[in-house]
Amino acid sequence: MAKTILIVDDSASLRQVVGIALKGAGYEVIEACDGRDALSKLDGRKFHLIISDVNMPNMDGISFVKAAKQLPAYKFTPVIMLTTEAGEGKKAEGQAAGAKAWVVKPFQPAQMLAAVAKLILP
Repeated sequence: MAKTILIVDDSASLRQVVGIALKGAGYEVIEACDGRDALSKLDGRKFHLIISDVNMPNMDGISFVKAAKQLPAYKFTPVIMLTTEAGEGKKAEGQAAGAKAWVVKPFQPAQMLAAVAKLILP
């Protein structure tokens, strides 16, 4: 059975690029347009990994990760932040919230897939 990944980004084109790369590697993909939308999708379904942007309207990525980690079903779900933010301060904030990896845009799909393969839950 395919592993499911939640992609959270306010850019539809970025969700599409990431989605194509992931689907090509055999993953199932669910999309959300911001943190609030993503939280509504954390409804007990099994997600093997979450990929989230940092800067989004309504609820930013770091607030979303903090909220997701409060939910028992998603406490251990690995999170990759995919963002234009390269600053150490933001990275530290992301790690404190529970993000396991930080991929800076623009990214190479192969680089992102390598991070996914390393972190995804069995």
